Amino acid sequence: MYNSSNIIAYVIDAWQKLQQQTPLVQCITNSVAANYAANVLLAAGASPAMIDNPFEAESFTQISAALSINMGTPTSEQMQAMQISAQTANKQQIPWVLDPVGYGAILKWRSDMVDTLLQYHPAVIRGNASEISALAGNITQAKGVDSTLKSDDMFQLAQSLLSKTSCVAISGENDYILSNTMTCIVKIRGGSHLQPKITATGCALGALIAAYCAVAPVHIAAIAAHVHFAIAGKLAYDQAQTIGSFNTMFMDYIHMMDANLIQQYACIELISDD
Repeated sequence: MYNSSNIIAYVIDAWQKLQQQTPLVQCITNSVAANYAANVLLAAGASPAMIDNPFEAESFTQISAALSINMGTPTSEQMQAMQISAQTANKQQIPWVLDPVGYGAILKWRSDMVDTLLQYHPAVIRGNASEISALAGNITQAKGVDSTLKSDDMFQLAQSLLSKTSCVAISGENDYILSNTMTCIVKIRGGSHLQPKITATGCALGALIAAYCAVAPVHIAAIAAHVHFAIAGKLAYDQAQTIGSFNTMFMDYIHMMDANLIQQYACIELISDD
C-alpha cells in the first residue's frame, strides 16, 4: 500500500542508488536539447552518452543501463537509430523512455515513428499534456511542440496508454504519474513557472527518468525524476527570479539534491484514479 511518506522513502532510496551506480544512459535526443540533457544527467549523478546513429545503436544500447528517446528534431539517421535501439532495449529488457515531442497530425513523419516505437513497449511515456492527450487519441490543438492543455485537465485520459507502457508521466504546473503498478495517481507539486522558459528542460526530464529507471522500479523512477526537478526548480526560484540566474541555480540544485532536501521539500499527493 502506497502513501506519500513511503513513496518519499522510495524516492530517497532511488536517489541514493543513482549516486552509487552512476548508470550509463544512452540518449537519442534533439539537437536543441543534447548538451543540456547531458549536463543534467551529469549533475544528477548519471553518465550520459549521446549515441544516436544507426551504425552504433544496437551495440551501444546493449551495454547501456537505460535509454531515452526524444522526438524533438529527428533526422533520418536518428529515426533509424531510434527503432534499432528501442528494439534492442526491448529484447534485452533494458528500460527505455519515450518522449513524443510534437506528436500529432501536423508532424506526421515523427508521429508515425512514435506509433512504430510503441510496439517495443517503452517503460515510461513522458510528455506535456497536449502530447499525451494526442497520443491517447484525443483531438487537441498544440502550439508547435508546446503544451496548450493543462496537465490537470487531462491526466485521466492517459489511462489508455497504460496498455502500451508501464508508466505515463505528464509534466505541467502539476505533474502526474500513472502506472500499472499503482492503484492511485501520484500528483507532484513544486518547480517554477520559469522552467518552461528554459530550452530543453522537458527533454532533460525524460533523460533523467531514464537514469532513474536504471536503478529503481519504473513507477518510482518516474516519480523520483519529477520530484528531483520539482525541488530543484522551487529552490532555484527562491534564490533567482531571472531566467539566466535561475537556469544556473536550477542546474546547481539538480547537483546538490540530497536525502534531506527530498524529505523536506517533496510535495506528493495520491489521488484516486476513478
